[in-house]
Amino acid sequence: MATPTPSPQVLPVSNPQNTITTTVTTAEPQPPQPAFRAVISYFSDSLRHSLSHRRPWPELMDRSALAKPTSFSEATVRVRHNVSYFRVNYYVVVSLILAVSLLTSPFSLVLLFSLLASWLFLYLLRPSDRPLRLFGRTFTDFETLSLLAGSSFFLLFLTPLGSLLVSAFTLSVALVAAHAAFRVPEDLFLDDRDTSQPAGFLSILRAAVNVPPAAPPVPARG
Repeated sequence: MATPTPSPQVLPVSNPQNTITTTVTTAEPQPPQPAFRAVISYFSDSLRHSLSHRRPWPELMDRSALAKPTSFSEATVRVRHNVSYFRVNYYVVVSLILAVSLLTSPFSLVLLFSLLASWLFLYLLRPSDRPLRLFGRTFTDFETLSLLAGSSFFLLFLTPLGSLLVSAFTLSVALVAAHAAFRVPEDLFLDDRDTSQPAGFLSILRAAVNVPPAAPPVPARG
């Protein structure tokens, strides 16, 4: 008598494509970050990164390190070294002098903020595919740029804002140059590496060029 053949069992197989589809459909796209917030975040990160490289302020204000230069060439060397070493500190000093000068003239401060806001919202943060519309008229990119450039020229050269900025910037540069000329830089570069040597791939190339060639092998005497 023949033995009956058992019927094959069908196992349930999950469809991975359905799972993938369900996972993809449940994920919601994140909304894009606003352009203004992205600009503010970029500038804040850049400012924080730059301020992290500033030198200690007591080192900048050390009176014992001040001495009169003996010649103009020595003063030039001091200015070059000190500006390279205290670069971030000098930027802060110039910015503070400009800020104090603007705070003493509220009208100039309002003009400067208006000019910066015009450039920011009418040109820099405006989508490139959306033309500017003002007073029922559409302006092209060239017309917008020309209008902003003309307004900047008028505010910087024909209003008190321009003379205030020039005076404050000239005063700050003069103070920085005087401090850099009288600051003796002999004790500033003891712990720093020599910046005249190139770093990275250029240093590897220079090291490879300066390696003396190997001596040719001496043939064995038979």
